Amino acid sequence: MKRALYKDLINWKNSKKRKPLLLQGARQVGKTYLINELYNNIKNKR
Repeated sequence: MKRALYKDLINWKNSKKRKPLLLQGARQVGKTYLINELYNNIKNKR
């Protein structure tokens, strides 16, 4: 499953001037899923 914000998170991760990430939103919209996918992507690329 892909989320619309996934590409934005990848761009944030690759940015040289990134700031700390705060992910806010309503309950049960996939915030944790999105962060877990980003982590798994980073972990698998190592």
